[in-house]
Amino acid sequence: MNKIEIPLSKTKIFFLLLGALVFVMLGTLFVINPEKFISPIMRSTEFIRISGIASILLFGLAGIYGIIKLFDNRIGLTVDENGITDNTNASSVGLINWIDITEIKTEQIMSTKFLLIFTNNTEKYLDRVGSIRRKLMLANEKMYGTPLSITSNTLKYDFDDLERLLKNCLNEQLEKKPNR
Repeated sequence: MNKIEIPLSKTKIFFLLLGALVFVMLGTLFVINPEKFISPIMRSTEFIRISGIASILLFGLAGIYGIIKLFDNRIGLTVDENGITDNTNASSVGLINWIDITEIKTEQIMSTKFLLIFTNNTEKYLDRVGSIRRKLMLANEKMYGTPLSITSNTLKYDFDDLERLLKNCLNEQLEKKPNR
């Protein structure tokens, strides 16, 4: 198997960062002056203020992560004979060995697609990360049945092409080692 390296897309990361900044600014306006945002849908200034705080916290963290990724010079995703080395999102674990991967499925939330990587040894990957990442991964596992996911949102690569590539590589590995 040839080594395939897919770089991070600084353009996509920049636009994600820009979006996070807009939501932090809107959240700030919700906190400072909630009365201006009262509408038939949002009637409570307290609810508007709490929404603003949540927006600032959530998108503030996303913005910090975006800044870190913007200056991250590591490869976004590497596919080789060992497995998939993931550096695409906040819950990335590095190398996911082919021998551990049992299935790759696609999931979609609104317009965002991502790949779920199912393994026969999730603890191996959970043990590699710190407590914050572990909590993110456990939340993933609770929602989707696996803690491992890969997105193309930060990659210079089309999602459908990525899905096809990884599924083909997994099938190739399964054919080589039918009695894993």
